[in-house]
Amino acid sequence: MSATPPPAPRHIAFIMDGNGRWAKKRLLPRVAGHASGALQTRKLVKACAQRGIAYVTLYAFSTENWARPADEVSALMALFLKYLRNELPALIDNGVRLRVIGNTSAFSPVLQEAIAHAESQTAHGQRIQVNVCANYGGRDELIQAMQAWMADHPGAPAQALDAQSLSPYLWTGDIPEPDLLVRTGGECRLSNFLLWQSAYTELYFTPTLWPDFNDAALDEALAWYAQRERRFGKTSEQVAMATSSVK
Repeated sequence: MSATPPPAPRHIAFIMDGNGRWAKKRLLPRVAGHASGALQTRKLVKACAQRGIAYVTLYAFSTENWARPADEVSALMALFLKYLRNELPALIDNGVRLRVIGNTSAFSPVLQEAIAHAESQTAHGQRIQVNVCANYGGRDELIQAMQAWMADHPGAPAQALDAQSLSPYLWTGDIPEPDLLVRTGGECRLSNFLLWQSAYTELYFTPTLWPDFNDAALDEALAWYAQRERRFGKTSEQVAMATSSVK
């Protein structure tokens, strides 16, 4: 007996890859690809909200991205600032709650202020929560979570730390783990993204470049997800029995 297909994901995470290659194919500078990708992000968030998805997490800038050419990093920071300022009215009007996840202390004071302002102004949005991972790294997140736990439990033995007690100290500690993670651009790796949270996430890799990831591509990912059987370590029979008992 096969388990009942899962409902639509409550939380989708996206690794938005392929902006540079999209621009290169069109003989454009890489920054043009990032600008096009930002435009596509706005459309994607709207499409997710229309499909009843409650949480969207976007991998915008990793801790490793600082190693990119200085002019590209500067362009990305400027684009991020522009997005925060220009999109804020639309985010508020559409009930979007915006959160920026990562070590934002490395950003300029102007960008940090824009982040804090956008988060404050959208704090009451209830239609969809959009988490933008900026200067984010999964390993860094785990280290800071452990350090924060240790600070709150001085002298506690290592055996006192378990998964349940550590989870609230993650930057994502107050939101559900992603049901589906989509990576565009053809690469098949997590690249230090949501390492802890993705333990039982369904991973969907597509060659579609991020600026081309439209509503139809999203629906293809959702259709693929609907065929998955989420067992969380159990057998199909156990999942089916649990589903039947709930009904």
